[in-house]
Amino acid sequence: MTRTVQALAYTRPSALSAAADGDLLGLETSGGLTPAGAEDSPNFFSGFLESPQTAARGLLAVADVAAARYVRPELRRLLDPVVTGNGDRLRFESFSGCCGVYARLDVLRDGLGGTETGRGTTNVDVNDPLRNALSRLTGDSPLHLRVGPGEMAVTTLDGSIVEKKVPLPDRWLRGFAEAQVATAGFDLRAELSAAEAVRFLRSLPRSRTGGSSRGAMWVVPSGRTLRPTTRPVAGAVCLPGPERLEAFGRLLRQAKSLRVYGPSVVDGAPVPTAWELTLPGMRLTLTLSPDAWRGFSGEGGVLESLSADEAEQDAELLSVLLAWEPEIDPAELADRSGLPVARVKAGLVRLGTSGRVGYDVADAAYFHRELPYDAGRVERHNPRLTSARELLAAGAVTVDPDGLSAAVASGDRVYRVRDTGRRMSCTCVWWAEHQGGRGPCKHALAVRMARRGPAAGRGESGGAAVVPSGAAVTGGTVTGRGGAR
Repeated sequence: MTRTVQALAYTRPSALSAAADGDLLGLETSGGLTPAGAEDSPNFFSGFLESPQTAARGLLAVADVAAARYVRPELRRLLDPVVTGNGDRLRFESFSGCCGVYARLDVLRDGLGGTETGRGTTNVDVNDPLRNALSRLTGDSPLHLRVGPGEMAVTTLDGSIVEKKVPLPDRWLRGFAEAQVATAGFDLRAELSAAEAVRFLRSLPRSRTGGSSRGAMWVVPSGRTLRPTTRPVAGAVCLPGPERLEAFGRLLRQAKSLRVYGPSVVDGAPVPTAWELTLPGMRLTLTLSPDAWRGFSGEGGVLESLSADEAEQDAELLSVLLAWEPEIDPAELADRSGLPVARVKAGLVRLGTSGRVGYDVADAAYFHRELPYDAGRVERHNPRLTSARELLAAGAVTVDPDGLSAAVASGDRVYRVRDTGRRMSCTCVWWAEHQGGRGPCKHALAVRMARRGPAAGRGESGGAAVVPSGAAVTGGTVTGRGGAR
């Protein structure tokens, strides 16, 4: 697994000193990016949390997910949550080792005692000493938290723990991008009171010995609660791998409500869903991939947006307009950039592939973060996109006159791609295995790019053949009816 390593430099060592309200751990930070530009020692947050025990358990829940593997638990786990300051909140994010569960704890302004936060992002290793320090907190124990771009420290009245920055896996970057695309299409499907939430979550099956998943189940809103159903009837919500919600267990006593977000169930196939536990001054959200064995990093949901040639240029324009907002409004960005809303959303997807944008289902809004990745990784992370551009550049796409079907020559075979209105089908093995459930295959992607016109095939792979809709490509020469777009 490729991992990104960043060098850390500090002007002086961190120090623990006495203060009137308890011990204070002052952390020196490494260089980071702020609204003012690059700074040697930016500060994100320093203050006491309003609900110390809840915040501690929330951090532990995020760490629990980072330490978990819901498929093949014997393999290596990843223990490096991401922390972002957005001015009015702190966001702690992680993925499970199998990349099938995305966890985020949002500590809101109320949870921060009204204290403003700085703006920036870092990743930290939550190891056993830190977990032990958090576990010892009681409801009355003050918790002073200071977050900087290079390290995080939790200070209690009986000591301190300092955590240094660790490498961030490339797979997490792909997961962040795919989770953003999936959740941006979610709606609120159900909401349970605290009592009903506890009752429902405690009724779910636990993990099996050996870490095998129980597979997807469906629940349907019934009165004030959710009840299991044997099939995905109208209004049902998918719960893929119910044991993957076990991280909520630490916070059931503090829960205020449980909200469920997801898409409409299509064809009875498992779909991703997001489960949000609201807490005093904060919320913990667990987003589950469609199956326990499926990591978000391979879902392919970003491919449609990335295949548009203008997405790269649009993303560059939009990146200039971002200012670490906790809520990004695509309509407002459209006004500021002069781009249509559809292109703004595609540009945000592109920014998401380099970790610069996430999506919050509770606010139904994007948010700005910065991860230590460059946009040049997009092609390497999405080989189907690269292959589609190569097919288009080689003149392998022949669009039928009706514009609804096409032939794609790949290797020694010719595949048929057809637009069914809802999605494109293909005669390739990828389509036969996934039925479009993990994004388009390279052949369907190449056809979409061909139908969009001359610019669609250009990207980091170079130029491509010009294939208007309703035209055909034969031997690299474009033929077809005049006036077709």
